[in-house]
Amino acid sequence: MDMQAPQPKPTSHWRIILAFVLDFFSAFLILGTVISSATGSTTDGGFTLSGWPALIFIIGLIGYFVIFNRFFGGTIWKHVLGVKAR
Repeated sequence: MDMQAPQPKPTSHWRIILAFVLDFFSAFLILGTVISSATGSTTDGGFTLSGWPALIFIIGLIGYFVIFNRFFGGTIWKHVLGVKAR
């Protein structure tokens, strides 16, 4: 008898895409607001980043995905939507 453990059902593609989009916009808004407030780059409509603040923002945005996926087993929205790592 071949007794194999049942294979878990793969995560739907729409959940993976939705988690990425929500993570991106959440990180964009939070990091953008924090960095623009710290550097004085706020405007009436939100924030405008250029030069060093923009570079710090991009590094922070990439760092969010790398750090959360590597050390916490997935980003915040991956955990919320139940997206499992492959």
